[in-house]
Amino acid sequence: MMKELKNKRQDLRKEADEHKEKRNELNTLASSLATKRNDLNKQTKELINEAQEFKKLRDENNGKVQEYKEKRDETNARANEVFAKVDELRSASNLTGPSLKEIRRDIDRLEFAQQTEVMTPSKEKEIVKKISELQSQYAEKKKQLEGNVELKELLEEAQAIREEASTFHTTLSEFAQKAQEYHDKMIATFKEADKVRADSDAAHKEFVEIQEKADEEHKSFIAIQKELRDIEKEVRKIKKQDTGVKREADMEEVRKDAEDIFDKFKSGEKLTTENLMTLQKSGLL
Repeated sequence: MMKELKNKRQDLRKEADEHKEKRNELNTLASSLATKRNDLNKQTKELINEAQEFKKLRDENNGKVQEYKEKRDETNARANEVFAKVDELRSASNLTGPSLKEIRRDIDRLEFAQQTEVMTPSKEKEIVKKISELQSQYAEKKKQLEGNVELKELLEEAQAIREEASTFHTTLSEFAQKAQEYHDKMIATFKEADKVRADSDAAHKEFVEIQEKADEEHKSFIAIQKELRDIEKEVRKIKKQDTGVKREADMEEVRKDAEDIFDKFKSGEKLTTENLMTLQKSGLL
């Protein structure tokens, strides 16, 4: 029985060490995954903050776009009013052909398309040629009207207002370009944040799985430790019983020796000190 218990105890200790070692390995891996997850979460937060900053800058530039769009439109409206007066005088002066306002409008439309649209080289060349033709037509028409002082003054006023509107439009375009750049950066940064967040979620999922395995190994280790304590109790119990049996056997032998000595004593033999101690130990003296 004792041998079986000792063998089982040895096997359990070995198994407990295996569970403990595996638990520690899994806890180390879980800790590494937790660190990775936390670093990725921090990176995600930084990317989101960066994207929010790009969004703020985009919105600020879009606000400027709206501001200068209103200024441009208001200025163009003023220019249109002056060009309307020019058309009235032009009609009264019997000047034929498209008005300066119409020519200028076509030039502005083509220039805007050239600045904002993606074109093939041949298409852009065609538009540049058309703009040049309209500018020549505009200059010729303006020359026709310069003989009329009132018309000349109105044309100069209209042209000055139109140039002011063009300046507003240029500024508007610059803010619009910046707004688009910040928008693109915002989208790219949000996408990067989503990618890093996905990596963080994957690391967290793996962390949970590893931690659960580590917990199972720990539970097994604890269960074996409990079983080992039970075995230790049983071993001590058996040892105690064996000690009691041995002590009883020793006492029996002492009593037998004492009885022999006592018989000799009754026969008149002289007892030694050792004989007396044996009698005393046996309780016969």
